[in-house]
Amino acid sequence: MSQPTLHIATYNIHKGFSQFNRHMMVHELRERLRSLGPDIVFLQEVQGLHLRHAERLHDWPGEAQHEFLAADVWQSSAYGRNVIYDHGHHGNAILSRFPIVHAHNQDVTHLRFERRGLLHCAVSLPGMAQTVHCVCVHLSLFGRSRRRQMEALAAYVEEFADPGAPLIIAGDFNDWRNRADNLLAHRLGITEVFCGGGGRPVKSFPAGLPLFRLDRIYVRGFRIECADVHFGAPWSSISDHAALSARLVPHAR
Repeated sequence: MSQPTLHIATYNIHKGFSQFNRHMMVHELRERLRSLGPDIVFLQEVQGLHLRHAERLHDWPGEAQHEFLAADVWQSSAYGRNVIYDHGHHGNAILSRFPIVHAHNQDVTHLRFERRGLLHCAVSLPGMAQTVHCVCVHLSLFGRSRRRQMEALAAYVEEFADPGAPLIIAGDFNDWRNRADNLLAHRLGITEVFCGGGGRPVKSFPAGLPLFRLDRIYVRGFRIECADVHFGAPWSSISDHAALSARLVPHAR
């Protein structure tokens, strides 16, 4: 009997606006994610609250973006608030078709003007004895801060998860020089889904014609069945990043 696949995706949704903030795209984003149909979605730059947009835009959702996106499809969701301002806040989110049994947002801020966090969720998958640890990340634009945040991520994972526990880390690493493999992957025994055959992470920014390798999906305890980058139309009209997705098969126990 073949093992069921787990379909996951990661997407920096640019707070629900198109590139250069020209158009509000939250409704198109919801339809595109539902068309893609992942079981677990890792989202960055999720707008938890924005009072000015709510006043100015007649079709701005009445609930937080992660709740609006998850409604009626992903039964569980979690949000980690990272950046707070007078009129709202934004951060990372995880949407799941399966129960999220634990959620925690870990502050890994290095620079005061650039708030960052790691959203960790433990997800209970049918047929798996162990919960799957899922971590959604959005790392710094600055190399020194990224290195410190990767070290903090590795230390955090080592603290909460056994070395063999199934693990998925996904998000916007801002890691165009591909330092994560040396700083993170080898230490945790994780594999980037596009590097399984000895290749390099996929280019994901900008979404119209990607030039930079910013986004990642790292896994442990899974076989990578396939991985895709979703760029060009219609994705490029929704966000400045491409979306990444992968189909994973749990290792037999």
